[in-house]
Amino acid sequence: MSSTTSPTPTSIKSLEQLSNQELIGRLRVGVEWLDPRIFELSDDQLNQAWLPDANVGRWPIRVVLGHLADVEMVFATRIRKIFAEENPTLALFDEHAFVDSSIYGCTEGSTMQPPIGGDVATIHTLRSWLVTFLYQLEESDWEQTGLHPDHGPISIRTLAIYNCWHLERHAWFINAKTERMIGPRPQPEACETGGCGKPDCQCVHE
Repeated sequence: MSSTTSPTPTSIKSLEQLSNQELIGRLRVGVEWLDPRIFELSDDQLNQAWLPDANVGRWPIRVVLGHLADVEMVFATRIRKIFAEENPTLALFDEHAFVDSSIYGCTEGSTMQPPIGGDVATIHTLRSWLVTFLYQLEESDWEQTGLHPDHGPISIRTLAIYNCWHLERHAWFINAKTERMIGPRPQPEACETGGCGKPDCQCVHE
């Protein structure tokens, strides 16, 4: 959500209070948490790294979007693996190795410049795919677990919560960076029906 409407990023604790069905509804929002004005940014703006005292996260927006696409793949794969296999061991994901490589561009000497439209489309598609799967789970399925090498047993519900939190938190920082560069996000009018739940609709604040 834009930092003009939320003073802090989403917390894990707030998501833990949601029922499974409420969590699915929250997951459905997906890329709508992102300020659409990211598509108006220049390559220089997308590639801009940030100093710690800016308090908007250090990674360039292009890197964050690529990271979000990769992590959506990781979460979706882990959740489906836990459902399909009995107490599987989950593979580790070294996010720093990806960021430090040239896969997202923005690194010294890199000639890669991945288009952000591909990242956003990937996030949207994977999130929609995962949500469709989660809708079909029985309540007991949410408690099935896999073994994370660092964190031990972890359930489908816990992974779904962290997936939701991960996108919303990074979206908050992306939106904060966008506001720093091109100004506050215009406040939209409320939808006609109200209560749609979309982060960019004024109805959520009524």
